[in-house]
Amino acid sequence: MKAHLSRRYHLAASHRLHAATYTDEQNRAVFGKCNNPHGHGHNYTIEITVSGSVDPVTGMVCNLADLDAFAQTNLLDPFDHQNLNTLFAFQRTVPSTENLSLEVHRIFESFPHAHLERVRIEETANNSFDYSGPALS
Repeated sequence: MKAHLSRRYHLAASHRLHAATYTDEQNRAVFGKCNNPHGHGHNYTIEITVSGSVDPVTGMVCNLADLDAFAQTNLLDPFDHQNLNTLFAFQRTVPSTENLSLEVHRIFESFPHAHLERVRIEETANNSFDYSGPALS
């Protein structure tokens, strides 16, 4: 029997949407106010959905303490209250929330206690992004 568990985490971070291969004019045209040279911030809500068999003894897909510890070490500690543009993960890519979704997915793929199903990031009340991994061919 497979069940799903979703857990939400909150972090605050800033970013500037800016493509190094674009001119300043192209960046302003594509990213608008999000290209502000001083950046801007978001209070992100990140939802991680994992799945697995329900343990017959504990009744759980995985121990929440294990998931929370993994999230603290691998997501919150390195990303919370940071400028995403300065992080290694975004040295060669625009730190858009789409790309943040891919990076968070990459991180949680290595969570050993359950199978990662999906990453959902709410950037604002109106914008959310979902990533379930690369499409299988």
